[in-house]
Amino acid sequence: MAEFLYRVGRWSARRARTVLVAWLAVLVAAGVAFALGAGTLATTFSIPGTPTAEVTDRLQSDFPDASGGTGTVVVQTEDGEPFTAEQEEAVAGLVAEAAAVDGVTAVMDPFQTEADRAAQAQQVESGRTQIEDGRAQLDAGQAQLDAGREQLEAGQAQLDAARAQAEAAGMLAQVQPQLDAQQAALDEGLAALDAQQTTLDDGRATLEEQEAQLEQGATLLDMASEIRMVSEDGSAAIVMVSFADPQMEIPQETKDALVDVFADAPEGLQIDLSSDMTMGAPSIIGAGEIVGLLVAAVVLVIMLGTLIGAGLPILTALIGVGIGALGALSLSGVVEMASVTPVLGLMLGLAVGIDYSLFIVNRHRRQLKAGDELHESIALANGTSGNAVVFAGTTVLVALLALNVTGIPFLGLMGTVGALCIAIAVLIAVTLTPALLGLVGLRILSKKERAQLEAGAGTGGEAATAPAAAPLRPMSTGWAVVRVVVGVAALLLVALPALDLRVNLPDGSTEPHDSSQYQAYATLAEKFGEGQNGTLLVVADLPASETEADSMAAQVEIAQVLFDQDDVVAVAPIGTSEDGTVAAFQVVPREGPTSESTEELVHTLRDMSPIDGTYEIGVAGSASGNVDISEKLESALPVYLAVVVGLSLIILVLVFRSIFVPVIATLGFILSYFAALGGVVAIYQWGWLSGVFGVESPGPILNFLPTILVGILFGLAMDYMLFLGSGMREAYAHGAPARIAVVQGVRAGRSVVTAAAIIMIAVFGGFIFSHSAMIRPIGFALAFGVLVDAFVVRMMLVPALMHLAGDKAWWLPRWLDKILPDVDVEGASLERRHPHAHPAAEDAAEGTERDGDVEKDKAPVGG
Repeated sequence: MAEFLYRVGRWSARRARTVLVAWLAVLVAAGVAFALGAGTLATTFSIPGTPTAEVTDRLQSDFPDASGGTGTVVVQTEDGEPFTAEQEEAVAGLVAEAAAVDGVTAVMDPFQTEADRAAQAQQVESGRTQIEDGRAQLDAGQAQLDAGREQLEAGQAQLDAARAQAEAAGMLAQVQPQLDAQQAALDEGLAALDAQQTTLDDGRATLEEQEAQLEQGATLLDMASEIRMVSEDGSAAIVMVSFADPQMEIPQETKDALVDVFADAPEGLQIDLSSDMTMGAPSIIGAGEIVGLLVAAVVLVIMLGTLIGAGLPILTALIGVGIGALGALSLSGVVEMASVTPVLGLMLGLAVGIDYSLFIVNRHRRQLKAGDELHESIALANGTSGNAVVFAGTTVLVALLALNVTGIPFLGLMGTVGALCIAIAVLIAVTLTPALLGLVGLRILSKKERAQLEAGAGTGGEAATAPAAAPLRPMSTGWAVVRVVVGVAALLLVALPALDLRVNLPDGSTEPHDSSQYQAYATLAEKFGEGQNGTLLVVADLPASETEADSMAAQVEIAQVLFDQDDVVAVAPIGTSEDGTVAAFQVVPREGPTSESTEELVHTLRDMSPIDGTYEIGVAGSASGNVDISEKLESALPVYLAVVVGLSLIILVLVFRSIFVPVIATLGFILSYFAALGGVVAIYQWGWLSGVFGVESPGPILNFLPTILVGILFGLAMDYMLFLGSGMREAYAHGAPARIAVVQGVRAGRSVVTAAAIIMIAVFGGFIFSHSAMIRPIGFALAFGVLVDAFVVRMMLVPALMHLAGDKAWWLPRWLDKILPDVDVEGASLERRHPHAHPAAEDAAEGTERDGDVEKDKAPVGG
């Protein structure tokens, strides 16, 4: 590989304009592909096969009317007074306009809804009055019937007595016709009374049935009483929008059309749209990202000493991220891509693109100052540092592609897009960087450096005039122990908050307080209760019912059980399927969608199925979906972490041919990973230093952040480990004592590692102040993770542990040494074929420092 990259570097330097035009053509092609193929980025996340997804799929087939998503529009008066009649009419007009938007199935007028509910409540009271009146009438009729029956029974008694007297007097035959006539009249009267009694009983049964239905309706109304569309003080109202598509599949065009409808609020009204309607794709570049680039530029100027040298890595990185971001976005029309995906690719492409180019540029500058010919220096820098760049980039790329093993589609796509941006950064570093170096020539050096080079040309160049380096001394063992104890203790202390990690997707509460999403969330929580921000959809299977009354009774029974649960404030039936076998209910929790109580409620409801051993239920809705996604990600994280740790051990054993070094390097990565998580929890979940980082509403951590952080931080950590550790190994292999080799490796690599880490921290840190609630914690986690890993783990802990281990650090079983391939990461064999570069390399191996710009004896490794 080193020889191949040597030739690529020489060819690119000699045909610089061709290479530059080719990459610009690729950039233009990516722009054309974006213009033709870009689609809508998804602002929500879904994972097939979760309980929420299964319920949603079933609703789509069995109960399509209840399968669509919902959105919330909050309208309130600016003066805090109740709505006027004119304002209610204005809202009604907006409702009618919104209902005409394509993809919207219904829009509820809050005032009409409240009027309908008030009418229903009045009907219940009227029905109760009518039932009481009917019962009174029935009671009066019963009393009349009972009185008539008593009269007939008295007449029967008299007739029986008369018949007995006549029989005793022997006159029965004479009075028999008269007695029979009287008996017939009594029998007719009793029959009439029996008929009236039957009618009365039927009326009473009907009345009782009506009363039962009325009380069922009253019960449902009572359970839904907290679901208000207009606040109690009359100053705020909720406009509910129902969509044809499920919540996770609502087209952005539909949301945008609704935003346009409600964009101009009528006079005296404030209209805010919830995050489920307005959470669009985050901006690719903002002020924070530009500041991060400026900081990176300053670091490059300080390190390289020239504006041309500083601008070259930034230029190559920008071209790379342009190709990567536009290429990824061009696929959004054919694949479902989360809005954060291209931003993540941008973050990675910028950071590693600058660093990878920097390594080659820095190597080239050192060789030029040592007296190498221009094109030969470019080719050698590409064959050595470029070889390390390819190896380091491959490490990051594999770690990101491994996200696909989680089985989570949107996370796998993030990893794939990130890997694509890394691959582009590597290709640009080993082709475009040599080409640009060929174009700028010796101007990559400062005027002072060029003058020194010319002055020293006749005396052997810089290497000949450099002062002798001071003798190297290993660190003291006591100091090494202190470094280990303090470093590990500090990392564990910072990592402690990670034990309290809670994950979820961001909602309106995490948005900036001046945003429409936050205002909508806050108004709902204040005026209607926090649970209105994250209602649940409960679906129940109903047994086949012959009558509507039986179906209603089953729904009331289910609703009552749901309502009786802790942390449920309201339950309202949505309806039943056409065949009456599926019923849907809206359940309002006591707290918001990301609260622990709501998460527990989702599990409680699912564990209740089947209710009373009869009714199977399922839970869906955005809050339920977020819970499922978070749990799926949590279950996938250990598997992915195990894959990455295993990959780390294999790579490092191959590179360092040691057991001890890979183990401490991997353990160091684990420490830096959990320290980064601890920092995220402390700031974004607990709210520490919230004012500094602009965290206005602390809450759960973005649910896929812990997983994505593993892949990215692992790749970067391995870069730094390769950079410093390979210098130690090279010095040890050249005969330096183990503890002296540690010092040589650190001195050789610390300047470039420091610059590379600061650049990455600056680029990632620029995203900390992004307007998107999803991007901010990712930017912080990566910046803080790089800070901890580079400066605490790699430069503080690893050298101390290597010192304590001494020669044992490089022990490797003989059988393993025989079967391991020789991975020439640094391109040492290439240098042996080009000995003209050796004087500078040997000086670097001895730890020589020149002009404050130190590097190791061979090519820089990683980034």
